[in-house]
Amino acid sequence: MSVPAIPAIDVAALHQWVRSHTADMLDDLRDYVRLETPSDDLAALAAGRDWVVSWVERRLGAPAAIRTEPGGLHGDTVVLDYGGTEAGTVVVLAHYDTVWPLGTLQELPFTVDGDVIRGPGVFDMKAGLVQAVWAVRALREAGLALPPLRLVLNGDEEIGSPASRPIIEDSCRDAAAVLVFEASAGGAVKTARKGVGLFDLTLTGVEAHAGLDPTAGASAVTALAELITESTALTDLAAGTTVNVGVVSGGTRRNVTAGSAQAGIDVRVADQAEADRVERALTGWRPSDRRVTARLDGGWNRPVMARTPAIAELFERARALAAQLGIDLEETAVGGASDGNFAAALGRPVLDGFGAVGAGAHARDEHATVSGMVERAALAAAFLTSLATA
Repeated sequence: MSVPAIPAIDVAALHQWVRSHTADMLDDLRDYVRLETPSDDLAALAAGRDWVVSWVERRLGAPAAIRTEPGGLHGDTVVLDYGGTEAGTVVVLAHYDTVWPLGTLQELPFTVDGDVIRGPGVFDMKAGLVQAVWAVRALREAGLALPPLRLVLNGDEEIGSPASRPIIEDSCRDAAAVLVFEASAGGAVKTARKGVGLFDLTLTGVEAHAGLDPTAGASAVTALAELITESTALTDLAAGTTVNVGVVSGGTRRNVTAGSAQAGIDVRVADQAEADRVERALTGWRPSDRRVTARLDGGWNRPVMARTPAIAELFERARALAAQLGIDLEETAVGGASDGNFAAALGRPVLDGFGAVGAGAHARDEHATVSGMVERAALAAAFLTSLATA
């Protein structure tokens, strides 16, 4: 693919400006990480939401419009609109919840050791939001063109965005581009993501004394064993499909034929045809012992994010700008999903993984780099102004 025409942008000057504000960025990140925001704690999420909104307004000023959509049993979603110098709204997606429970900071405190930043949520994805905000600051300070921005902040991404999905989709419908400041993958941006299916199977059998009357019962656990074997056989690595039975439970006592069993199933697919194939197999599955009944709940949590020509063009634009910083920006397809999947399914061009450079998402060695924050904030600034003048 040919590199799109990009107006002359002094990316090095943007990088120098961001680098001169490294200490400010780290101060912001420190305050943000020290405010723990686990997905399942509404009080902590509310405090995190309020801090993030006040911080964004402190760094970027009051938005032209702001609305908060209640999340009910989950974290709220806040949408902030900022005017730009050119037409064509760019949506920035960033979640403020993390997988880490309250108290993690006592074990994994925020630290900066040389180039390495550690702390719960620093890589996924608090550093990314800090980078996005400072990218906008850099453009404003430089007096460069900036597209209208819609910043969408949700507090339920780590649990599948059950409350925020319709708000994200509504916010992205008219977007000229969608940037997701999730963490990078080894420095690479993400141009394709798999779709995710989350299914729950409930089996109901017939209880009986396993020793005195072994044929009277119908074991839900035995049926579950069949399900595990048959469902995992649906995996097709060549097609990018994985089926994992990750959680199982069942039975009451070892001498009782199990009257119930449950399974939690995770499915990842790279295209819709595979999604249809796996769903047909799961919904059509029946235990060999017809006395055991099966009920399948759940469905597709996130659609496939396919690498379209429009997404490829966004990547080539970012790659050309990164080259001016001496960065050989790479792209990748990943098995994990994000809120970018929702936008891509609407036909919007999405560039994901624009956030932190580091590693260890959801792991105790989670970390980001200072140099990566500076580089990616400068790159994001250059990318945004290139979209404004495209």
